Amino acid sequence: MSLWVDKYRPTSLSRLDYHKELSSHLKKLAHSGDIPHLLFCGPSGAGKKTRIMCVLRELYGGGVEKLRMEHMEFTTPSKKKIEMCTVASNYHIEINPSDAGIHDCVVVQELLKEVAQSHTLDATGQKDFKVVLLTEVDRLTKNAQHALRRTMEKYVSTCRLILCCNSTSKVIPAIRSRCLIIRVAAPTVDEIGQILHQICKKEGLSLPSELGKKIAEHSKRNLRKALLICEACRVQQYPFNPDQDLPISDWETFLKDTATQIIEEQSPQRLLQVRGRLYELLIHCIPPEVIIKGLLAELVLNCDGQLKAEVTQMAAYYEHRLQLGTKAIFHLEAFVAKFMAIYKRFLEEGIADMF
Repeated sequence: MSLWVDKYRPTSLSRLDYHKELSSHLKKLAHSGDIPHLLFCGPSGAGKKTRIMCVLRELYGGGVEKLRMEHMEFTTPSKKKIEMCTVASNYHIEINPSDAGIHDCVVVQELLKEVAQSHTLDATGQKDFKVVLLTEVDRLTKNAQHALRRTMEKYVSTCRLILCCNSTSKVIPAIRSRCLIIRVAAPTVDEIGQILHQICKKEGLSLPSELGKKIAEHSKRNLRKALLICEACRVQQYPFNPDQDLPISDWETFLKDTATQIIEEQSPQRLLQVRGRLYELLIHCIPPEVIIKGLLAELVLNCDGQLKAEVTQMAAYYEHRLQLGTKAIFHLEAFVAKFMAIYKRFLEEGIADMF
């Protein structure tokens, strides 16, 4: 039994429920016989990957859905072996190079070279180029991005790149200028509500409009999250109640408890405890950017106007530092330590003013 988010994922551009004009443009682009390199950008849960797979289906037909898992091995200049998992069909290959960490440059160069030079299409294939889908391009190191820019020029005759990222601000201008940028905006609250109603109707369920709107707002316009919450509500309680509590994921509760501990005490011992909790979140694959934003949202609730601005500026500084470094824990712990120092000073000044 599959989750609703996979079970009802559209497989063609004509079946997409929102951004109809964008779907129409992509359909024309796919039918033109040739496509440039594409860069899909937009917030998480907006439907970037779904649209990419629909474009591939328009290009190559149903063959792109016959997927297989492949393990590829890359060798760094220092002779270190890196194993990467890819998803491939006869027409395309998908990989997340940022999983290789600081060695993503090697993965990008070797993968594109191998696909462009040795990967073959079916004889029935109507296109003379393959597609390489690279996800989370905004998390690539600068070296890897420059290597990608050089490689995408070299193999343009036999290979097309489709890049996927959340923010183009972290992609170098040289790559942006060589791609057709397609922004997929997050669906509106009303659009998410309509999609939830349609899916519940297909499942034979009756979803109150108040609950649908509540789920859409709680998901912060993330369609994937909204569908998961709706399905969790179905497991939790049916028939639906417009006032029923929405399930909160364990990691969100854990993050709120961590913020509470930071507010309760500012000491080296507490910082050590918080470090352990941050490690716990990281090893459960919660992105460091999500952790720092979640902490900020909880911590500023206990700050006054002036302190809110200072803490927010500090969070932006350490979020930027996250992009430059490779060890997320250093920057997350530095943010917490800095907040503790500022907040303790704020409390001491408040007590001094009272007397």
